[in-house]
Amino acid sequence: MNDLTAQLRAFAEDRDWQQFHTPKNLAMALAGEVGELLAELQWLTPEQAAAVMDDPEAGARVRAEVGDVMIYLTRLADVLGIDLEAAAVTKLAEVAVRYPVQQVKGSATKR
Repeated sequence: MNDLTAQLRAFAEDRDWQQFHTPKNLAMALAGEVGELLAELQWLTPEQAAAVMDDPEAGARVRAEVGDVMIYLTRLADVLGIDLEAAAVTKLAEVAVRYPVQQVKGSATKR
């Protein structure tokens, strides 16, 4: 993660784009890219969505959109000073407490 963060920071700095990389702008760009990822899967059946990477063209589009999402999320975390990996680990620990295995296994009910 540190290497990717450094590469993205340098990419923005080299182009003098950090002035545009405000938290609001990055969050909006992230939401847009998530929307583009959703558009790739929107009308697929669950089975088609699970197999989307088997299709070279569709898989390439999905891979590109996932890449865009990762780039904007990583850049947003960097600008806000968030350790992305630590944030995810902390969140996972919180969710594990909220959803104990013995109480929720096999259920999608939200608590």
